[in-house]
Amino acid sequence: MKIIDLRIMRGPNYWSVEHPKIIVMKLALGELADKLTHEVPGFLSRLRRMFPSLYTHRAGEGVDGGFFKTVEEGTTFGHVVQHIALELQTLAGMESGFGRCYMAQDQHMLHVIFSYQEERAGEYAAHAAVRITEALVKGEKYSVSEDIARLHEIREDEYFGPSTYAIVSEAVSRGIPYIRLNRHSLIQLGYGVNQKRIQATLTSGTACFAVEIAGDKNATKELLEEAGIPVPKGTTAYDLEELKRAVNRLGYPLVLKPLDGNHGKGATINITNWKDAQKAFAAARKYSNAVMVESYIQGFDFRLLVINGKFVAAAKRTPAMVTGDGTSTIKQLVDRENKDPRRGVGHEKALTRITIDRHTQNILKSKGLTTQSVLPEGEVLYLKSTANISTGGTASDVTDLVDEYNILMAERIAGIVGLDICGIDVMTTDIAIPLNEAGGAVLEVNAAPGFRMHISPTYGLPRNVAEPVVDMLFPHNKPARIPIIAVSGTNGKTTTTRLIAHMVKSKGYQVGYTTTDGIYIQDKLLEKGDTTGAYSAQFVLKDPTVNFAVLECARGGLLRSGLGFEQCDIGIVTNVSSDHLGLKDIHTLEDLAKVKAVIPKSVSKDGYAILNADDDLVYAMAEEVSCKVAFFSMDENNPRILKHIAKGGLAAVHENGFISIFKNSYKIRVDRVADVPLTFGGRAKFNIENILAATLAGYISHFEIDDIKHALRTFVPSPSKTPGRMNLFQFPQFEVLVDYAHNVGGLKAIGGFMENLDATRKIGIVAGVGDRRPQDFYELGRVAGEIFDEIIIRLDSDLRGKTAEEITLPMMQGIEDVAPYKQVKVIPEEMRAIAYALENAEEGSFVAIFTEDIEESVKMVESFKVIQDRKRILVE
Repeated sequence: MKIIDLRIMRGPNYWSVEHPKIIVMKLALGELADKLTHEVPGFLSRLRRMFPSLYTHRAGEGVDGGFFKTVEEGTTFGHVVQHIALELQTLAGMESGFGRCYMAQDQHMLHVIFSYQEERAGEYAAHAAVRITEALVKGEKYSVSEDIARLHEIREDEYFGPSTYAIVSEAVSRGIPYIRLNRHSLIQLGYGVNQKRIQATLTSGTACFAVEIAGDKNATKELLEEAGIPVPKGTTAYDLEELKRAVNRLGYPLVLKPLDGNHGKGATINITNWKDAQKAFAAARKYSNAVMVESYIQGFDFRLLVINGKFVAAAKRTPAMVTGDGTSTIKQLVDRENKDPRRGVGHEKALTRITIDRHTQNILKSKGLTTQSVLPEGEVLYLKSTANISTGGTASDVTDLVDEYNILMAERIAGIVGLDICGIDVMTTDIAIPLNEAGGAVLEVNAAPGFRMHISPTYGLPRNVAEPVVDMLFPHNKPARIPIIAVSGTNGKTTTTRLIAHMVKSKGYQVGYTTTDGIYIQDKLLEKGDTTGAYSAQFVLKDPTVNFAVLECARGGLLRSGLGFEQCDIGIVTNVSSDHLGLKDIHTLEDLAKVKAVIPKSVSKDGYAILNADDDLVYAMAEEVSCKVAFFSMDENNPRILKHIAKGGLAAVHENGFISIFKNSYKIRVDRVADVPLTFGGRAKFNIENILAATLAGYISHFEIDDIKHALRTFVPSPSKTPGRMNLFQFPQFEVLVDYAHNVGGLKAIGGFMENLDATRKIGIVAGVGDRRPQDFYELGRVAGEIFDEIIIRLDSDLRGKTAEEITLPMMQGIEDVAPYKQVKVIPEEMRAIAYALENAEEGSFVAIFTEDIEESVKMVESFKVIQDRKRILVE
């Protein structure tokens, strides 16, 4: 077997809208193409031995053991790859449950689809699943544990920590979107101007000075002491001499910890002699030059959590420990403890596996023990000096036991330090007794405190501590999203996007939009190029100045990685016609329509899909959406429109020379078609469709009719406003059109515009894009032959794997078949082709340039026009 193609979907996509995070793998089955699983002797038994946990996979049977039954009866090996890839991730702590297998159009190939939680893990699982399946077929030995260990490493490197996960999950449950801004824990919640950011439990509202104070344990201690908060007696030591003085003044037992440490790193507690104090000092110095020396407070370790000034949870923490049984060694006791299903690697599960590291070895040595020592029955041995969950400790929820004095104290501490999310470490014998009465003390104040002990305590009630965080970031009625209008279709989507963006800007919004020529923030081009994919959409949604997004979404980006967002408010599909067929397994118009349908399927339930009722494939999309639908049509008597408005629906139509909105049985006239510049006096019929879609988008967005009309009239097509879209240039002797049309549908639309032109000769500079099929080149030639009197064939700079002859010959054949008498010239270089056409244009002719490089083509035409104007002035 061989992986031919592997794509990582990061948003709603062609394969699944409900499951945005999936791996799409095209798998060549090779010699296994003609075999099913039951035809390979011993395959099922080997699979069962290697993955007994696959028993829980129900597959199509819908019951436990269903997948094994499917394998026994016979299924494809691609199906096996799918289930192994899912199970590998689950065994590594990344449960993934969605998967599908589809036959590819290519012979002996399958599309294997499966979900992932972390994309690098999903990609690794894909390759590993293929290796494992081949080994199972051949009966070869294979160490699955190595793959699972590697997936564990990836999870620990890149997966959300428990605190981040809790906050993100709470936000998502409220409909608040998120974007991961780096490989770590920096997360954006919400879009545009309404965004907030978190990094673990630091937020965009966390004061920098407060974090610095909390990180300086001495400064914190001084502040708290001045405010009447019980704190341990102590000092700071920079060398052994200062340590000695501190020991003499404070006496034993002591605690030593780095001045600016965290997570218990470098801390040693209950030090009772000078030798141990020296070792503890060396351990702390690994993390900080300054070492805090404090009196050891007897009692239990408690963590109090304050969010937005309010106490929300408390946990009693116990260091990693084992209890002797009189027969087992310490190592055996640790191994037994690690078999607890609640323990996993790192943050994988509620508890972390206990490791016997150097720190533990030192504790054992100080007690005269080794890992092979046997503890007496009932004896408790603490294996760490701190109670951190990340080192194997446990936590018990004690939120309901905390005394009112201690609650007020915790809230005061958060305010004194200035932290919006504050973890307070307290040592006391009983948290239900006021700290000052119990002889306890506040040990530390933590910025970015971990939530794991509260959301998944070992004992007691889990607390949703993420809820008050999201409440703080997004108070009641504060929006997290910004309006999003997404536009797709084969032709017209860029013009429609630009027109809507202009309309939105006219209403005073700070709009960000994406097109095939670049990303624009408030009408400023920030990134040039074909920016219609997920990256570009998120570029806009991440911008903190944008409060309205209009996003062009093309097939390439949808197939490459899916949408860059999970929901939009309005989704528009202009049309579906032949373009790019045969690429990325999209072979038919129905396949292409399914790609475009991702947009309306991603509209929120309260939003609108705006669909072309004159296009059968687009109209059919209305049956697949869960949102409201509005249609547009060039025919007010279209039966589909009449049926829709009879049911109280919304539509926009071209009627009696007007752009009009149908709402129920009422007609709202917006403007005369001839008065809208984009229609070129009503001659550009295809732009009327774009205007209808944009008008509906404005109306649904609650824009006044006068505002929509004003936007339509002030959107004047030009190379700067609509680059490469109907850019007309009037020369003294002839006219020139520069347009990006690059497929049959676009060429036909321009042909319709040119039918009404009073031109003595029509000249077209056309090209076939290299990633099309021979029949597409042929059809392009046929249409060009029908429209133009003279045709110049040029080539793109990138032939995309084709030869010049593979492109030009079918085009010339198409021209020959419809107009053998018409003049055809091949000039491969685009600028030379344009120069030839302009230099040889006759009086009264019309030159249509279908360009790859819009900017350079416009420059060429404008330069030529300047020269012509100068010549005319000189003559006059």
